[in-house]
Amino acid sequence: MIARIAAIAMNAYREAVRARVLYGLLAFALAACGYSVIVASLSLDQQARVVSDIGAGSISLCAILVAIVLGATSLYRELELKTIFPILARPLYRHEYLVGKYLGILLTLLVFVAIDGAVVLGILATETGASLGGVAGAAIALFVLLGFVLLRFPRLRTQVVVPWALASFVTMAILAATAGANRQVVLASCALTLGEVAIISAVATLFSAFSSPFLTAIFTLSVFLIGRSADTLAHLPARQVGTTVKQVAAVLARVVPNLQVYVPARPILLGQVPEVPTWPLVMKALAQSCGYSIVLLTIAALIFRRRDFS
Repeated sequence: MIARIAAIAMNAYREAVRARVLYGLLAFALAACGYSVIVASLSLDQQARVVSDIGAGSISLCAILVAIVLGATSLYRELELKTIFPILARPLYRHEYLVGKYLGILLTLLVFVAIDGAVVLGILATETGASLGGVAGAAIALFVLLGFVLLRFPRLRTQVVVPWALASFVTMAILAATAGANRQVVLASCALTLGEVAIISAVATLFSAFSSPFLTAIFTLSVFLIGRSADTLAHLPARQVGTTVKQVAAVLARVVPNLQVYVPARPILLGQVPEVPTWPLVMKALAQSCGYSIVLLTIAALIFRRRDFS
């Protein structure tokens, strides 16, 4: 079973990295990193804070958009091209196919966040006193290594990007040690972003199991907006919005995952709140993300199992 799911996941990953919208969003995220450098140059002794805040925000926003787009289109593309029929004709259960698709999307998002995070950490390193030559040399060495591997093993050109992106992230994280607490903001934000997009991808997978790409994107975006506003919806004043609206909002706040957990305040990410330590909070949020994802995928598998493709 694991081998079948892994094969579907790698195939979904290879299809996702060919999507032009993915490169467009990556370019937008990198442009936001460049914008953070311009804004940082205009600030007074707050360069590291500006880079870390804008960088973390761009990673989160773009990763959410990627999760919605891929989650809404990945399964539908297989149905539209009718490539799903020979796949399911093999000894493969439908829930294995669905889980493989989901894991392929997550793998794509992991690479996306790692590359974007590496760029933010590299900029952060140069803004906080790290050697520009050292950061540039490390980046050049990484790209040279990637080019060599791609030329040497052309059949593995998509798979090799995964360890390369992770190696780039780790390398730039080490070089950004001069950033101190601001590096922790970026690292914690990247981890929380992965937890959030895992939930969003699971939501998109659930809706795509029975809906069209357009409706899937709308429903998933709605869940995201409600999740990001969960605390506000839970505390709406009945005097201003009415009792009915308050009750509906309270139900939505309880049913929809509270995604505000994945965008905590900056003092929490810096570790300045003793009663809310940063990394235990991150681990708890990731565990919560796994729980939500498992439940959503289970419901999606039950629906997808009963779907008629005729």
